[in-house]
Amino acid sequence: MKVVPLGQEIGKTSYPGRGIVMGRSEDGKCAVTAYFIMGRSANSRNRIFVEDGEGIRTEAFDPSKLEDPSLIIYAPVRVLGNKTIVTNGDQTDTIYEGMDKQLTFEQSLRSRSFEPDEPNYTPRISGIMHIENGGYNFAMSILKSNNGDASSCNRYTFAYENPNAGEGRFIHTYMGDGDPLPTFEGEPVSVEIKGTINEFADMVWDSLDEDNKVSLFVRFIDIETGEYETKIINKNK
Repeated sequence: MKVVPLGQEIGKTSYPGRGIVMGRSEDGKCAVTAYFIMGRSANSRNRIFVEDGEGIRTEAFDPSKLEDPSLIIYAPVRVLGNKTIVTNGDQTDTIYEGMDKQLTFEQSLRSRSFEPDEPNYTPRISGIMHIENGGYNFAMSILKSNNGDASSCNRYTFAYENPNAGEGRFIHTYMGDGDPLPTFEGEPVSVEIKGTINEFADMVWDSLDEDNKVSLFVRFIDIETGEYETKIINKNK
């Protein structure tokens, strides 16, 4: 698979929805992840990311304007020992609790399916990074309806061992704008990861559609020490 510039891939559409990037920094020293959210409705746009322990959670920017919190308020990032979990919904908790009970990433997600937001049936996208003894691997998952058929859930897991420096994978919820929104297709896209955490975060943020972008989380984790640096950008301030 050809490695493409991440900004170019993000900018292909005005509405990729929610997206997860995982990979390795350009210098090879850090595990890298990014998670962004977008919104078309006032309810979806009324959000910010806030730090919550070693992870983050979504929060209403203006609580008085919060409508339905069921699919927009959740913890996108949680840390379990040497594992960092990143998802686009409350399945973060499902994965955390399952793996804490010695289930695998894939097994933990067996109890979940796509979101019940008819007619979009938004896919649940998830990723997990595992760092141990100077080694690094990650996996990504997408749970989606069978071409809009809510009675059937298609489950895909992609695993990446010892990713190359400066490379990552990008998965997002939608192929573009529409009504209903077209679900992501294929395997996670092979993308370039360049620059420092600030340069990388700024590039991702600047590549997102100005009207629809809401929040961005980026983390660089030192593969040798486990120490990490986090950057959060919120449109609402």
